[in-house]
Amino acid sequence: MTDVFDGRRALPGLAFPEEHLRRLADDLAVRFDGIFAVETVERYVLESYTDLLRTARVRAHLEQATIRFATDRLTALAQAKGELPHDVPEVLFVCEQNSGRSQMAAALTAVMGGSLVHVRSAGSSPASELNSAVVLALLEMDVDVTHEFPKPLTDDVVQAADVVITMGCGDACPVYPGKRYLDWALADPADQSIHEVRDIRDEIIEHVRDLLADLGIESREP
Repeated sequence: MTDVFDGRRALPGLAFPEEHLRRLADDLAVRFDGIFAVETVERYVLESYTDLLRTARVRAHLEQATIRFATDRLTALAQAKGELPHDVPEVLFVCEQNSGRSQMAAALTAVMGGSLVHVRSAGSSPASELNSAVVLALLEMDVDVTHEFPKPLTDDVVQAADVVITMGCGDACPVYPGKRYLDWALADPADQSIHEVRDIRDEIIEHVRDLLADLGIESREP
């Protein structure tokens, strides 16, 4: 490995040996060979780990979360630079905590749009875990988000998006020229009853139908 990790031997709160973090970067460097320098991959792995550590409540899953987050960020950056295919519309959902509205919207868009759309979600101030009522309301429709986790908003995923849909993140979402921005006025499911969360879920479904129709995609029923 290069010197990206040098001087950081005592990484705070590391839930697994530091060698694992180095191995993650090695594996991703092979995957993105010819697209990014090894140093870039190492930096993204370290940044992704550090960002997730700030809010992680269950650190036993931090290694897998780091892999997924770093991989998605590098993929987004490669797409934005034209180094990877950008074959379907990229939609980014952003809310404050990435634990409720944006997670529901991303999951439902992925189900209703299938392979004809690619979705990401992020939060301007991510929570430590998903809203349990949101998870339940989606499971009632056989949409499983138990493997998901709140992610911080980063410039790379914004750059890769064709459409950025905000839900109460205010001025925290970066604005890039040429990007299409929409704002969905939705109630925050935090501290809401399951009945109220179901109403928010159903409202999101209607928004998703309209979004997919606007993108020329025939929506499936969730």
